[in-house]
Amino acid sequence: MPALPKVVSEAWEKRDGPIVLATVNQDGVPNAIYATCVKKYGEDKIVIADNYFHKTRANLKAGSPASLLFITDESGAYQIKGSVTYDTEGEYYQDMKTWNDGRPGHAAAVLQVEEVYSGADKLL
Repeated sequence: MPALPKVVSEAWEKRDGPIVLATVNQDGVPNAIYATCVKKYGEDKIVIADNYFHKTRANLKAGSPASLLFITDESGAYQIKGSVTYDTEGEYYQDMKTWNDGRPGHAAAVLQVEEVYSGADKLL
């Protein structure tokens, strides 16, 4: 399975502010949201807590891939693309409940790392 390149894994620890999560609906209409409750799960998955998703939830349940963007405190910018599972039970969901700080946590959106970019440079 693809894994985050070391430089991106290290950059993740220096994230500054929320991530941006982008999906598309079945008609190809894009949707992007900010999310703050996120966690790197190993080197091949990013878990995003569904606290207040609406269009994003519908898009993910319909099978939309996703793109996650983040910046670092050193102004580095990274994009992670991949398929997503929407888990309302199981390992990722239970783990999300331990770090979601009392927010609703309706589900854990689990992004499988498939492509990684820094600007226009493809890293994976």
